[in-house]
This record gives sequence, structure tokens and C-alpha cells, in this order.
Amino acid sequence: MKRMVQLSLVSAVAMSMMVAGCSKTEQPNPQGTAAPAPKDTKTVEPPQQKVKLTMGSWRTEDKEAYEKIIKEFQKKNPNIEIEFKPTKNTEYNTVLNTALQTGGGPDIIHLRPYAAGIALADAGYLEPLDSIKGLEVMSKETLSAATGKDGKVYGVPTVFSSTQIFYNKKLFKKFNIEEPKTWDDLIKAADTLKQNKVTPFAFGSKEGWILSLTHGALGPASYGGSDFVKKVTIGQTNFKSKEFVDSLKVMQGLTKYFPDNYVGLSMDDMRNLFVTEQAGMMVMGDWEVAVMKKMNPDLDMDLFPVPAAAPGKSTVTTWVDGSFSVNAKSPNKKEAMKFVEFMTTKEFGTLVANELKKPSTIPGVESNDATVTKIAKYANSISTPYMFVVYFSAGNPTSKATLETAMQGMYLGKQTPEQVAEEVQKNVDTWFKPAGN
Repeated sequence: MKRMVQLSLVSAVAMSMMVAGCSKTEQPNPQGTAAPAPKDTKTVEPPQQKVKLTMGSWRTEDKEAYEKIIKEFQKKNPNIEIEFKPTKNTEYNTVLNTALQTGGGPDIIHLRPYAAGIALADAGYLEPLDSIKGLEVMSKETLSAATGKDGKVYGVPTVFSSTQIFYNKKLFKKFNIEEPKTWDDLIKAADTLKQNKVTPFAFGSKEGWILSLTHGALGPASYGGSDFVKKVTIGQTNFKSKEFVDSLKVMQGLTKYFPDNYVGLSMDDMRNLFVTEQAGMMVMGDWEVAVMKKMNPDLDMDLFPVPAAAPGKSTVTTWVDGSFSVNAKSPNKKEAMKFVEFMTTKEFGTLVANELKKPSTIPGVESNDATVTKIAKYANSISTPYMFVVYFSAGNPTSKATLETAMQGMYLGKQTPEQVAEEVQKNVDTWFKPAGN
């Protein structure tokens, strides 16, 4: 009997618990109305997994600037980490090509402009970018720097480059030198600096690209700028012409204004000469503005276009200086595409103009730097193309490389300007067909 009573009590307790559990959501609230049923809640998505991308480039001096730009991108894309990993400019092509050939390479690739970058696209190493938004704001001419033979765009051009003559305003003022307007003015300025024991031009011929770049800036003063470029690309003239040979003779004639032992000087040496105010002028690309200002914030410098040696107008030499592409073998193409799409925006263009101190390819972008604004003004009004980058950077070796090697020989006294021109034309004949032929 006692056992039956205990079982009855257990059953009663169990029943009361079941009733309480079942009636929990049906009990009236303090106002006497039934409590509302629980609201449907949205499924909370798990946080996006972080993806890490690598970004290759030859611009070691741009590392700090691109890290700032990447941080701005990451404010809206916190799941995408990007490491800017540049390689020394003289080693970049070899390192990149070797990596791509073995199925590797960075997720985002800084393409050399025109032929060198396009060759990677034609070889199938790059992802087409025609589907991304923003490319339509750029001109066909700008996009041509990274357009493959199939007509597809494989890189987002980010900045324009131009070469001009930088000069030390303090030294010019000290020696009463006016900013040159003619070629004779330029030579007079160089003579004055030399007489006062200041190196007129920071220059070195150790690195070949310095030679083609300097000739690309100064050459148009002798061969006639864009008119000559047009004639040579349609076959009306060639590199053995008097105009082109004269441009090489001018380069040779400037040696008395170069530093001692210039044949052994590199870009670093040139830059040091200028920023430490041992040299009064330097023919160089606009990308050096940010570098030089960082090295010597007190450097009072300005720039002027290259005056014409023959009848004509002053010029600056311009080109698209590289584009950014997506590695076709990247395991994170979606995220890489998102970053290169960011590169087509005004936000990115403004960051580039202010951090890299270079004209952006994005129309309507302005810089907060007066020097960059001046560079952009000249580039939009008196520019001529960097002929050996835009039109003659193909061949094996390239015509550009042939010019560089031959000019190094000229400065070593082993070749004449006529022989340099002969070698260049011989190389061009192996691959180039004038437009319309």
C-alpha cells in the first residue's frame, strides 16, 4: 500500500510538470492578455572567412603608399587582406615570369605597360576584366596599355607617367638662372651651374632604362615629337633618319654636363645627387616626386617641360605606367577582382594622386599637391608619347632594350650615334610592320 501511494505521488508530480511546461507560452501576461508568440528571427550568417591576397609590383618605393590605399579598401572589405610585395624593378620581370610559368605568382599583378604586359595576357596568364564596373570611364587609348590581341582588357590602368626636367629652385635663384624656355636657355643654365661647381644634370648610364627614359624625354626636342612618332609608325620615315640620329647626338653632347664617372651611376646615385642639392637638374619621371620629397622635405624643387631644340613647342613625354591585373590561376579570383574594380573608382584615383603624387587615369580626379597638378596640366596639353614604350617595346630583344644597350655602348665610346640608330632599325625590322602595310 505504501509503495502504491509513493507511485501515485511521483505520477502526480510528473503530470504537474508536464502541464506547467505545456502551458508556459499560454499563460496570460500581467495585463490579462495572452503573451505574443515569439517573433521569427533571421538566421545569423557566420562571419566571412578572411582571404589573403598578394599584390606584386616593381615599385618598391610605393610600398608605404599602397599600404595606405589598401587600408582604405579594407574599411569596406574587412574580410580581404592584401599584402603589397614589390620586387626590385630590374628583377621583377624575371621573377614574375618564372612564377607564372610554374603556376604561381601574386593574385594581383602589376603589369608593365603595353607589349610586356600584353604578352602575359596573350599567353593566358591573366583573367579578362571586361566584366568589372568602371572601365568605361577610361578612353580606349588608355586601356590599350593592357588590351590583349583578342580585344579584351586584362589590366586596370592606374596612373599616367610623364618625364620632364626637375630643377632646384634655390640653386637657380642663387645663380640668377631663369626657368629655360628654349634649348639655348637650357644649355645656358647648364653652363652656369657647371661654372659654379654644381653638377648640371643628375645622370647615370649604369641602368639601361635610364637611357631610354632620358632619350624619350629629350629626344622629341630634336626629332620633332608626335609628328615624327606618327611618321615612323606609318612607315614614312625610320630610325636611321637625320632627325633621330640628331637626337642621339644631342644626348652624346650633354656628357660634359653629367656627373664624374656617370657610366657607373645608378638611379639611386642620381636621386641622391639631386635631393642633396649637388645637382641642379634631373630628367626624370613624375613618380620620383613623392620619393624625393620624402627624402628631403626641405628640397625646393620645381619642373619645366623640355624645350624644343629645333623649331617647335616644348614637350613632356607621357604613357600609361602600368596596370593591375588578376592572375588567372589565383585561388581567390573573386576577391582579387573586387580590388581591381576598386581601382576604377574616383576614391582610388584620389588616393593615388595624393599618396603617389601622380596623375590618375580616372577622369576628373584632382591632387592636393601643386607639383602633381602642374604635371597633369602639361600632360594634358603638350604631351608626346614615350615612343619606345608605347610603340617599340616588342621584339626579342625588344627595340627599347636594343636602344638602351646601344646607347650604353655610345657612352662608353664604342659606338657612334649613327651606329646606335642602325642597330635600333635593324631590330625594328625583325618584328615591326608600319600601320597600313
